[in-house]
Amino acid sequence: MPALTGRIGAPSGTYATVLRTPGAWKFYLAAAPARIGIAMTGLGIVWLVHGSTGSYAAAGTVTGGFAVAEAIAGPQVARLIDRFGQTRMLPITLLAHAIAVALLIGLTLAGAPLPVLIATGFLAGGSLPQIGAQTAARWSHALRDTPLLSSAFALEALSVGVAFMVGPGLVGTVSSFGSPAAGSVLATSLLLAGGFVLALQRGTAPPPSPPGQHTSAKRLLHKRFAGLVGTNVGVGLFFGSMQVSVTAFAVSRGTPGLAGPLYSITSLMSLFAGLAYGARRWRTAPETQFVIAFVWLTVSCVPLIAVHTPLAAALALTLPGVAIAPFQTLSAVLAESTVDTAVLTQAFTWLNSGGAAGLALGSAFAGWVVDGHSAQYGFVVALVAALTATVMAVLVKLSGR
Repeated sequence: MPALTGRIGAPSGTYATVLRTPGAWKFYLAAAPARIGIAMTGLGIVWLVHGSTGSYAAAGTVTGGFAVAEAIAGPQVARLIDRFGQTRMLPITLLAHAIAVALLIGLTLAGAPLPVLIATGFLAGGSLPQIGAQTAARWSHALRDTPLLSSAFALEALSVGVAFMVGPGLVGTVSSFGSPAAGSVLATSLLLAGGFVLALQRGTAPPPSPPGQHTSAKRLLHKRFAGLVGTNVGVGLFFGSMQVSVTAFAVSRGTPGLAGPLYSITSLMSLFAGLAYGARRWRTAPETQFVIAFVWLTVSCVPLIAVHTPLAAALALTLPGVAIAPFQTLSAVLAESTVDTAVLTQAFTWLNSGGAAGLALGSAFAGWVVDGHSAQYGFVVALVAALTATVMAVLVKLSGR
């Protein structure tokens, strides 16, 4: 199967075949607005907190608390999803998240102390529904052991690329021309709309795992899977530092409205890269492709350190996007071929949690660095993050199956 050979297949006809899988297009489209909402959430918190406090360090710290909570609580919620099913658990997490975000907005606008905002951000992150993990589990349930599964994961990567292209731009637009809280309100609204529609798609949801199977930690204790989590931590560091650094760069140049569009450029390039990547067969082993993607990500961060104009930043921000979609596809392919189906939602969530943990560290550290120096120093943090992810990708390749 492609997950083992690395032949990530195919032309647009393959994508059409994937979407003709019974019920596939319904849950795929249902999740679309929720993906956009998730893509907006972190940057929305940056705008919300910075707009009230004037501090990037505070904004990065609250966003970091949000991401830490997502990293810690996400896999625990995923255990419940594997045990009781998506359709039972998703509405509960959606409502809890909406309440937490509303509380965060209210307290921020009321000028609550920073520790209170961090704690509230922690609640919002801990309740964030793991939409990506749940749609990936649906694809695996429908197409496991077929040549179409890796194409389905490539399609997922494309949808994530669209979400992170559209979402940050929406945050920048509504937050700069409206209220700093508007981005968070819109993000949560989209997440609720898509999440509840996805919960209604019962026919494509994986069945709950038998009692006892979902609790076995040994099912996830595989050195290659640990390496995959490590690469996601590195990518989270990259994105966390980038969202703070790009925002600070735009504001320092007197063009705050460009923050969202600039940040979206990487995702736009990722979208095109994903289309090109999925349009041909790859005979190189997926582990090798994984390393190549991260080497490119590291090299592509270097020009960002030297940019001084919005146009130069826009051009430089296209380069990292080449690696993002291949990384997302290959990460899912390698994880799906490593872990047991009984803990698949947990596995995908652990990958997301690794990214969230990295996002927490990247946002907080880049916020302090940018406050003390400049946006260029924040891009140095992104470079170090990409290098960290590359090292972990090499470990994945060396770990075997």
